[in-house]
Amino acid sequence: MAFLESVFAVIGDLTWGWALIPILVVLGIFITALTGFAQFRFFRRMFRVLWPGNQSGDPNAISAREALLVSVGGRVGGGNIAGVAVAITLGGPGAVFWMWAIALVGMATSLVECSLAQLFKRREPDGMFRGGPARSIIHGLGADYMWLAMLYAVCLIAAFAIGFNAFQGNTVAGAAQDSLGIDRIWTGAVLTVVAGFIVFGGIHRIAKAADIVVPVMAVAYLAMTVVVILLNITAVPEVLSSIVLNAFGLEEAVGGGMGAALAQGLRRGLFSNEAGLGSAPNVAATADVRHPISQGITQSLSVFIDTILICSCTAFVILLGGVYVPGAEAIDGVVLTQQSLAWHLGDWTQYFLTFILLLFAFSSIIYNYYLGENALSVLTESSVARNALRVIVMGIVFLGAVAPDATSVFFFSDPLMGVLALVNLIAIMMLLPTCLRILRDFRQQLAAGVARPVLNPEDFPDFDLDRTAWTGIDPDRR
Repeated sequence: MAFLESVFAVIGDLTWGWALIPILVVLGIFITALTGFAQFRFFRRMFRVLWPGNQSGDPNAISAREALLVSVGGRVGGGNIAGVAVAITLGGPGAVFWMWAIALVGMATSLVECSLAQLFKRREPDGMFRGGPARSIIHGLGADYMWLAMLYAVCLIAAFAIGFNAFQGNTVAGAAQDSLGIDRIWTGAVLTVVAGFIVFGGIHRIAKAADIVVPVMAVAYLAMTVVVILLNITAVPEVLSSIVLNAFGLEEAVGGGMGAALAQGLRRGLFSNEAGLGSAPNVAATADVRHPISQGITQSLSVFIDTILICSCTAFVILLGGVYVPGAEAIDGVVLTQQSLAWHLGDWTQYFLTFILLLFAFSSIIYNYYLGENALSVLTESSVARNALRVIVMGIVFLGAVAPDATSVFFFSDPLMGVLALVNLIAIMMLLPTCLRILRDFRQQLAAGVARPVLNPEDFPDFDLDRTAWTGIDPDRR
């Protein structure tokens, strides 16, 4: 075991420690420029997906909004509560600025990776769609790269479906035990049974659950934090000034100054919004949309919601409170957020935060499971294997919840996520010209007066597309 841990530690150092974050940042800036700052030009268009009138006409299909909410449910998790607190503790208030910066850049990366997943998606016998970086590699780069797609799939299953689901179960069970005195075994049992009911229903049930759970958890948490901000509105300019000054080293809240703020902001921002890591495209591909770029734009919104809205709210709760002391001994991330809320509104908020963590964990578990299922479908179409994965995920959630130290066996999760992120970034770089072609098509249709552009596969005869997924331009949709 010690040998395996050392091997994965080296993998983690070679990915997260040396290569991954600089590549993600540089590639994000590069994509932003090549797409003509698409995340800003289409910013208003992102919000159209939230209105019912803009959804697919097929009631049995996964709508763009449902796919968005599933991905938001996966991106929004403990990192938005604990991760932000850790970033501020280790990097100072300036870390928040760099989280914002990497989110704005990451919106473009997410647009590209999710548009590619949509472009190369395949229709299943039940009418649902499957896609993601693995299928983008197979159908976009060719059969010679099958080994790369399989490497990606194996890493995705190990990191998300197994490793991170144990972390989610552990986080919510620990919070319930600390704040409510509920034994871990009961929290684990409830979480496992409910998650099992959802995942055995497949992507359709997962999407319907996310359509209910995600708005509730996001609105509830945002409402609570907005109350805190309004109660301290006169102190907000000072906090904003502190964030900017610390970000550029003009003030120093922690040792390391600007370097610490930059490193922590970028790292925590990337972990939180997942832009470029190759996870969200698996869900983005399930949506029934008219043009791949439409869903790419929609998925940019999920990065915005995750970091610019929810992470920022957590940051303001901490920085406006009296619990956080710059340079003081570090407090556990969840505890710092919990104590800061209690400082503002009273001890009852610890129960509220536990409830929010439960919803965050639940939405992440079903999201992580689907990533694993989708990756498994690249390796095998066996229904036995799929059901086995569902049972394994339920067992992992329960194990992570009941054993405080159980997650230590999942030392491989972060290194393998680093590997799959590098694979995804290689695919993005190789397929970027392809995405720019369909982006040009989307813009040309808008310029011609088409309110809702539609992909016509006959315009791209050199692409390996599933013609049943793209039926061509319908004049009634103009």
